Amino acid sequence: MFINPKTSVAESLCTYSKEAKLQYKSRLTYSLKCIRFLLNQGLACRGHNESEESWNRGNFLALLTWFSENNSEVAKVVLGNAPGNNRMTSPSIQKELINCCAKETTRLLIDDIGDDYFGIMADESSDVSQKEQMALCLRYVNNKGKINERFLGIVHVKDTTALSLKSAIESLLMEYSLSLSRVRGQGYDGASNMRGEINGLKTLIMNETKQAYYIHCFAHQLQLTLVAVAKDNDDCIWLFDQLAILFNIIGVSCKRREMKREIQSQHILQALELGEIESGQGLNQEHGLGRPGDTRWGSHYKTVSNVTALYATIVKVLEKIGSNKIYKDDRVKAITVMSTFESFEFVFMIHLMSEIFGITDKLCQALQKGDQDIVNAMTYVKLTKEGLQQMRDHGWEDFLHLVVCFCVKHDVEVPTMDDMYVPRGRSRRFFAKVSNLHRFRVEMFISVIDLQLQELNSRFDEENMELLICVSCLNPINSFAAFDMQKLLRLAELYPKEFPTNDMTMTALRHELQFYINDVRQDARFGDLKGIHELSMMLVETNKHTTYNLVYLLIRLALILPVATASVERVFSSMTYVKNKLRNSMDDQLLNDNLVTFLERDLFSRVSDDDVLERFQSMKTRKMLL
Repeated sequence: MFINPKTSVAESLCTYSKEAKLQYKSRLTYSLKCIRFLLNQGLACRGHNESEESWNRGNFLALLTWFSENNSEVAKVVLGNAPGNNRMTSPSIQKELINCCAKETTRLLIDDIGDDYFGIMADESSDVSQKEQMALCLRYVNNKGKINERFLGIVHVKDTTALSLKSAIESLLMEYSLSLSRVRGQGYDGASNMRGEINGLKTLIMNETKQAYYIHCFAHQLQLTLVAVAKDNDDCIWLFDQLAILFNIIGVSCKRREMKREIQSQHILQALELGEIESGQGLNQEHGLGRPGDTRWGSHYKTVSNVTALYATIVKVLEKIGSNKIYKDDRVKAITVMSTFESFEFVFMIHLMSEIFGITDKLCQALQKGDQDIVNAMTYVKLTKEGLQQMRDHGWEDFLHLVVCFCVKHDVEVPTMDDMYVPRGRSRRFFAKVSNLHRFRVEMFISVIDLQLQELNSRFDEENMELLICVSCLNPINSFAAFDMQKLLRLAELYPKEFPTNDMTMTALRHELQFYINDVRQDARFGDLKGIHELSMMLVETNKHTTYNLVYLLIRLALILPVATASVERVFSSMTYVKNKLRNSMDDQLLNDNLVTFLERDLFSRVSDDDVLERFQSMKTRKMLL
């Protein structure tokens, strides 16, 4: 014991042979292999509950048995009668190994960040057992100049006040020796407890770290604009009300859903025989009729596009329900909805919303990319506005042709545009006496597009933020056409800790900026860059980040600013998979450990077995040391 002071008393008193220690390590190693497989799949180690006995009847023991059946040596070591074998399948050992896997995975994340700055993204949601959980993700630039968004952890919070959330964030950061003083960006949704100017989470954090600038999640803002259009325009409200009635009729039972599937399959076969569509992998997939959700990004577009694609199928389903008396009340509803569904007005509105939401969906998909930077996001918002404006000013004829062709194909009556407008299924008292052309073009087509543009301009006011105006000057597109020396110097002034406002620092930055812009404009390798995230990686690749270290610091600070909280939303999606109805008694620590290894599988795969076992040995005093 005195020769090796690290040896425990229990280890000194118990004498194990070399062979026993090798068997002990083998048991641990194969137990770890089983746990690795289960964690990567998000599966449970035990059976259908969290009791002590069920762990020994679950997936873990099944995997050990499989290893044994395929390797006789493993059978002797893992499932034999060697000392300590029965402990390998105990829940405490398994939970400790899972915790070690999560800790080592997070250690790689912390090592990747190093001493650099980072941004935080947080949100809260309740799990299957109705416990409020707060998830925290970090956004940082690694040593290769690449943006990364990683999951740090999940914490159970008793309430969702700003003070509680700040305390939870602070405790989670401190657990891994991270500090709020290194935070240089915040990204949340628009809830009052998050973005409140007086007592909101972003204000509480900025009171401690003034350079932790807040960016309202772009994807969340976009969804708010779509919801506003769907609820603020009378014709849009009418459309989605009709869709709700339609979904209630068709989706009310499994039999009617099956009816829809059969009719859809028949239409696909007929279209294939006529050569109207092509066959191939991933083509002609089944379309569902899900309801749009105010908080589900892209759900409105998916709803209207699926209804358009299934138009002929829906007509057949409504026809079957309406002509069969066994459906009783729904039969009358189906007949009423059929009248609306086959109207030009309905077809016009469903196509209009499909076109508008289709343009905004491109922006929605782009915003959810983890490597998206704030400058590119602002560019995509601008392009979306320009696309809608182009459609408003010059897209009427093409759009009307699209609607008319659809109506002709599906035998929907097309009104003459010069005739007076007659509403279908709604009283004339609520509509002005105007021509069909005025009604459909001015009151519907232009009015809805204008409302969407108005919402986009109102929600996305980041262009007016001084910080983002200055950041946009780093954009490398078109030979760094956006470069502006004075705005970049002003950007540096917004980070006084990194760029002290003394003559020496600002003078050095000004000279460095001048050399930098002359250099990169002449270097062909910087000619085709698509954003500042590519600029960052190219500077590291060419080793210019050491030459222009102050400029590179500005670029890193710009990249840290969050664009969207999609990474946090993915945590909650995975949480419903990991902690489901069959695992609803999972404790908070086990939930966190499972999520870390499941979400950060690429980091987890780089964790060696030896590192996990070493941490496992050091967790507490063990009877046998490796």
